[in-house]
Amino acid sequence: MTLEIVLFILFGSICAISAVLMITRPNPVISALFLVLNFCSLAGLYLILNAQFIAVAQIIVYAGAIMVFFLFVIMLLNPEKEKRFFEQKTKLRIFVIAIVALILVQIVYIIFLSSPSEVITREVARSVETGTVENIGREMFTNYILPFEAAGYLLLAATIGALVIAKKKFE
Repeated sequence: MTLEIVLFILFGSICAISAVLMITRPNPVISALFLVLNFCSLAGLYLILNAQFIAVAQIIVYAGAIMVFFLFVIMLLNPEKEKRFFEQKTKLRIFVIAIVALILVQIVYIIFLSSPSEVITREVARSVETGTVENIGREMFTNYILPFEAAGYLLLAATIGALVIAKKKFE
């Protein structure tokens, strides 16, 4: 067994276990913490696939910013209402169980009955090089500088707009 396979098994099992623990916990804050663990293990899987930029973005954007947003929403909402909603809707519960069973059958089929391709093409080798931070930075600041700057100005305008709206509510 190579180190890559061992790390894949480790990160994959952490990812699967934390996903199951996330959806089975009754406390939504604990579920959010398991989601952070899931995001971190996904970042490890991205590193194994030589996608360093996506791994770093996974940690910064999802485990950082999005999880803070989720925790604020969880704290503002009353999660007790949602528990009563699923207790009353038995048809919805049966539908959800059927969808989960269908997805489980697909995953079992992919894992046990399909076989991966052994041929490494030139496109696959090039895609490994494409995911590096250096390559993405070079493309972003040479070929895509105008859309990058436009997105920056759009985010700046949205931030200023949010501050203006928030300031009016506090006065």
